Amino acid sequence: MQRDGTTAEHWDGAYRRDRFTLSWYEREPTTSLELIDELGVKPEQSVVDIGGGTSSLTGRLLDRGFQQLTVLDVSTVALTAAKAQLGDRAARVGWLAQDIRSWRPERRFDLWHDRAVFHFLVDPEDQRRYLETLTASLAPGGGVILATFALDGPDRCSGLPVARYDATTIATIFASTLQLVRERREERTTPNGTDQPFTWTAFRARL
Repeated sequence: MQRDGTTAEHWDGAYRRDRFTLSWYEREPTTSLELIDELGVKPEQSVVDIGGGTSSLTGRLLDRGFQQLTVLDVSTVALTAAKAQLGDRAARVGWLAQDIRSWRPERRFDLWHDRAVFHFLVDPEDQRRYLETLTASLAPGGGVILATFALDGPDRCSGLPVARYDATTIATIFASTLQLVRERREERTTPNGTDQPFTWTAFRARL
């Protein structure tokens, strides 16, 4: 298992707190599900949720009949909690305790979903590794959903610096591999009442 010690320890510590108080907690993954529908992803197709942590998305996709679900997170604490949330259904999901910067996928996926991992990669080399891994993971014609802080979003989250993006910037970064097909802005309020504007983008792999 390849995990960067500093990053893993940081997120393990974050996920030891009550998940309902975490700034990124959302009871319903509404925007994710809407974009999955807009991309036309079917229950028989495969999905990898990057930085899935304790997100409710996996459970909602299981409710919809999805059978090829994988959750990747650097935090083993998060993955343990996510499995507990799903109970017996956790056995129907693949779980990967990996750092996205060093993970080497052993298969390809029809959908790559990332809600708020990429914006923590402020180092250009880490961004390059991310793109390399995404390219190796995506099936031909596959879809990608990314959520990052918007340009007027916070410049730090969970004690770490973050990058902020609009759809044009994100599309430029991924232009060699992905074609932008959807974009939207989300104004969300964290459990502690802080406003966080997000940029959501959906892509198709270039053939």
